[in-house]
Amino acid sequence: MKRLKFYGLGGQGVVTAGKVLSSAVSLHEDKYAITVPAYGHERRGAPVFTDVVMDDKPVLVNCFVYTPDIVVVMDETIIQKHVDVSKGITDETILVLNASSEVVARKYQEAFPFRTVYYVNATQVALDNIGKGIPNGSTLGALAKTGVVSIESVEKALIEFFGEKAGAKNAKAARDSYNQTRQM
Repeated sequence: MKRLKFYGLGGQGVVTAGKVLSSAVSLHEDKYAITVPAYGHERRGAPVFTDVVMDDKPVLVNCFVYTPDIVVVMDETIIQKHVDVSKGITDETILVLNASSEVVARKYQEAFPFRTVYYVNATQVALDNIGKGIPNGSTLGALAKTGVVSIESVEKALIEFFGEKAGAKNAKAARDSYNQTRQM
């Protein structure tokens, strides 16, 4: 069983990313996944999170993730909003970070005890491909670099979720992000 926790800001597609990941795993990888979004009175720019649990067997839990195997941070400034992205991590937890530079990724690596850090400027990749700074598809491309889901499954799920035109742009963003993601 893999437990993932996504952090970001309202308007970045955090909940959508969780739903697309669940679809990618469930429909294209013959596995099981559930998404547990955290809805509330969030507004654009406010901290948001969503959780995904995936497994080779049916997922029988439907609760938030408290000990994540992978943490996905869709906005590098989330920690400035007093969100502890390291809450519940273990010495095996991986971080996937949307970072504007390697310097930012190194700061995260030094500040938090993640086993491995994967990073890419997913916002720039989104701007380049979809014309908007909504990094959900491109962040999923970076997540695919960890091996938890294939990039092909992510691309298919993005096209299905967003439709042919917007989906193709998001799928290209995911692939570009996958190709640009670096590991520390």
